[in-house]
Amino acid sequence: MEPSPSGQWRAATTWRDVLSLPLEGLLVADFSRVLAGPLAATTLADLGATVIKVERPGVGDETRQWGPPWTDNSSSYFDSANRSKKSVELDLSDPQDLQLARELARRSDVLLENYRAGTLERKGLGYDQVAVENPRIVYTSITGFGSRGGKDLPGYDFLVQAVGGLMSITGTPGEPMKVGVALVDVLTAKDAVIGILAALRARERDGSGQRVEVNLLSSLLGSLANQASAYLATARTPVSMGNRHPSIAPYETLAAKDGHLAICCGNDAQFRKLTSVLGIPGTADDVRFASNGARVTNRDNLVRVLEKALAVDTVDAWTARLASVGVPAGRVGSIADAFDLAERLGLEPTVSVGSEAPPQTRNPITLSKTPLTRYAATPRLGEHNQDVRRWLTEARGAIRTC
Repeated sequence: MEPSPSGQWRAATTWRDVLSLPLEGLLVADFSRVLAGPLAATTLADLGATVIKVERPGVGDETRQWGPPWTDNSSSYFDSANRSKKSVELDLSDPQDLQLARELARRSDVLLENYRAGTLERKGLGYDQVAVENPRIVYTSITGFGSRGGKDLPGYDFLVQAVGGLMSITGTPGEPMKVGVALVDVLTAKDAVIGILAALRARERDGSGQRVEVNLLSSLLGSLANQASAYLATARTPVSMGNRHPSIAPYETLAAKDGHLAICCGNDAQFRKLTSVLGIPGTADDVRFASNGARVTNRDNLVRVLEKALAVDTVDAWTARLASVGVPAGRVGSIADAFDLAERLGLEPTVSVGSEAPPQTRNPITLSKTPLTRYAATPRLGEHNQDVRRWLTEARGAIRTC
């Protein structure tokens, strides 16, 4: 087995210590920008891959300008999806830079891109062209609406939330509402990583790579879960219900003396415990509320009964009592509250990426034998120009063969 290109790179640099991580030795060429592609590449970097981010000279990924908030590097938005990478500026309209980009593709295990359909093909960087020189490449394309009828449609998270139905089931009835984060991009990034890992596993069997394609609309539809299944089973379109669940009750926010708490009763036993703690045990035997189906049908009456009981005490008091008997309940908190809770539970929600950079959210994956312990700050635009360019012009014959 010859050394991998990424292994040769690490031998020639001191960017970070070599540790045993799951994707150690994997080289990823990140030609993507904005969120879905960069976030997928960052996940691979967290898992140990060496990721080289290709950016436009002088401009870079447009999310570097998406602020405030700003950081010493660029923007907190950019930082959220680009840690632990190397940044190289390459002008794909310049013949010499284009040649370096092709060389990077030739040496890489994985290539991530989200260009408009046909753009990279015209540069000689399409899948069929790259695979001739590098048949082991796992070439990953992320689009908004696929590579067929929607190939020319721009793919932005907000747009896909709108046309993909997510906004129609989010928020209070009567007004469509987006989710408070670019959730479709995040889900698509996770689908991309799953596809990449599957293709790498397949490559271990037959030695050849393949093309992985994901798109925002399909990732959204695949994530609608019970709502999509309900539509397909009944042909009735789900609608927004605020904080209520279409199939479970009580599974919503309810008012207490000083605010709202979320209560989630997934079965009759939990509901019986809830009514006991609230001092209304007979409610569980009421024919209107004795089963989940009955509670869903009579939800408005149920809410009135529960909120009357909840009104005598505070959210925190009820949360403690309900938790003590195993009823899922909690205060509707802020993002700051969420990080505080994770800290108190020992989940270690943040990681340091250097003394001069703000902390970042820890990768949520925990591995017992190969823990993810290596995080570095997001690169400055072109920070690794000299090193990457030198590396791409050295030992041009070197390419992974195993």
